[in-house]
Amino acid sequence: MIQPEPRQLPRPAFVIREATPEEFATVGDVTVTAFQHGPYGHLPTSAERNRLMRDAEGRAASGTLLVAVASGTGTHAEGTVIATASLLRAETEHSRLATGEEFELRLLGVLPEARGLGLGEALTRVALERAVEQGASALVLDTGELNLPAQRLYERLGFERISMDQMRDAAQTADVPLVAYRYPLQRPDGEVLVRLMRDEEIDAVAELSERAYAHDYSLSDSYRASIVDVAGRADEHQVWVASDTETGALLGTVSTPRAGAVMTELPQVGEMDFRLLAVHPDARRRGIGELLSRHVLLLGRLRGVPRVVMNSGPEMIGAHKLYERLGFERLLDREPLLTMPDGRELKLLSFGYSI
Repeated sequence: MIQPEPRQLPRPAFVIREATPEEFATVGDVTVTAFQHGPYGHLPTSAERNRLMRDAEGRAASGTLLVAVASGTGTHAEGTVIATASLLRAETEHSRLATGEEFELRLLGVLPEARGLGLGEALTRVALERAVEQGASALVLDTGELNLPAQRLYERLGFERISMDQMRDAAQTADVPLVAYRYPLQRPDGEVLVRLMRDEEIDAVAELSERAYAHDYSLSDSYRASIVDVAGRADEHQVWVASDTETGALLGTVSTPRAGAVMTELPQVGEMDFRLLAVHPDARRRGIGELLSRHVLLLGRLRGVPRVVMNSGPEMIGAHKLYERLGFERLLDREPLLTMPDGRELKLLSFGYSI
């Protein structure tokens, strides 16, 4: 089959990042303006509500203050803050819904002249991924009953509506009737947590990975070196770990690219790949391989990619069965033939999961 020629993605009209302290006052202004032009803009704003909207510094201290800034391709000058959202840890000053290990999305606001660019969806997706990186159990949020566009967005992204009985007292005493949503990010039993690897865990993840692969396969020196180069992968990509929530023991790991990047030559434009899924031999039969695979698919959904792809060696039969059970399909037209250092030829298998 003839492969499609690579095509360049258009430059986005905005970039999402964390706000800088120099932008806090501007973020407060953007928040106030956005809500003045929302479904409740006709109502008077209490002094407490106004303080909340302008307290960008406090929201940043309670979690992560996200901003969308114009890239200069549209009507706004490059670097102009055109939207914002706050990702808050549970039970901090400005959160009103999250409890335990949940994170909360609050005060998502888009300037009226910047609406229609998909900023609300983009900020929500980034907030979800940031929550995943920190090991949040779920992302929760609320919106006014009259904010139907927001409700449609959250439901389309996969948020589950939750009852008012599940909301904290602070949310139940809000100025307007609210609708609450929750997006689960971890396994329901709570026994295993998936999060980004910490710097102090690099050696442990390298040892885990080597033990996992050496337990089942004969490793060449070059492949072994690639497996244990966890520090190098973490510099460029994302290294995730599955840890036992009771003991803290590391049970497995997998690596993914950062949003918009790739790890191998396999992905086509817009696709996401992953590499080096490993489960500690002592943690087998706990569903860790499936958990990490589903975590990769979750990232793909959060990023809005059309397909998640990966390569696997022909001898990795157990992994192939797992991927096929999860719904991956062979990409027969994308299976490279490699020449090994000893002159042998090795055909890698390719798998894809359409999101």
